[in-house]
Amino acid sequence: MLNTQPYGKNTKSTSNPLTRYPAKLCQGMTLIELMLSIGITSILTTLALPNFNDFIVQLRVDNEISRLSRLLLTARYHAISSDTNVIICPIASNGACSSNWHEELSVFIDSNGPIKSGDVLTYAKNRTKITYQPTGHLFGLSNGTLRYCPKGYQDKSRAIVVARSGRFYATTDNNHDGKDETRSNQLIKCD
Repeated sequence: MLNTQPYGKNTKSTSNPLTRYPAKLCQGMTLIELMLSIGITSILTTLALPNFNDFIVQLRVDNEISRLSRLLLTARYHAISSDTNVIICPIASNGACSSNWHEELSVFIDSNGPIKSGDVLTYAKNRTKITYQPTGHLFGLSNGTLRYCPKGYQDKSRAIVVARSGRFYATTDNNHDGKDETRSNQLIKCD
């Protein structure tokens, strides 16, 4: 009978792979594999970071709009339930309402939280306060718009339009261009 096994090979078959290839299973990662995985990770990180920064800014803007909405709801509800005027305004150092809407806002009853540094919050044109009447309506003759513009990201600006009836709505991106507009398709600008 002819032996068909190569010279020096054991004719005994082994079923345990650890005894058949002991050096192959004990090796770690090669330097080339490590360099390749670090390279792929750094490329993916480089692509993801700019989008992550925009995501953080969008979260900040959405948070401020939500906070302002809750503030308006609270003021309107309190005006209706207490049958008195409720005012929302930034307070100057002399205790009077000012037009610096990007500073800390105050809500109080008229018997007679700070914005991130560099960001801009404005309300209408030089209006110094928002006053809800006991009926829930606003004092004044027209709507007003609270505009929130993050510093360096004007495209992420959002607003809350407060109607004379006291109701309000947050602006949305109507035409899917990445910029919020009012219901009458006006872009949000903080000039």
